[in-house]
Amino acid sequence: MTKCLICEETLFIDSLSCKSCNTTYKGKFYFSRLARLNLDEQKLVESLILHGGNLKEMSEVLCVSYPTLKKRLNELSISLQMKKAEDEKKIEQILKEIELQTMNAQEGIKLIREINGEL
Repeated sequence: MTKCLICEETLFIDSLSCKSCNTTYKGKFYFSRLARLNLDEQKLVESLILHGGNLKEMSEVLCVSYPTLKKRLNELSISLQMKKAEDEKKIEQILKEIELQTMNAQEGIKLIREINGEL
């Protein structure tokens, strides 16, 4: 679940815990772009990877025609492009906050790296 069930805004993870050593990390963590895809899109990405990008094989396994599969992949591409644009807007906002000194640079850099999947 990446969206609020009440208002449909994007959810944030506010803590992560290790079962082994009981360490807990608290803060504002972002979901990756792939994690923010809906379930059908995630399954399509998984299938694409598991079948090595072989669309003919994928269309047979998914029981859809090749043109239908191509359409779904194009929709997936658009969805990922939109999520990337959302992330770029978040990064712009973080940079503005750093510039206005409403956020310290260290925290801003951490958030930008997290959004870019570097952490």
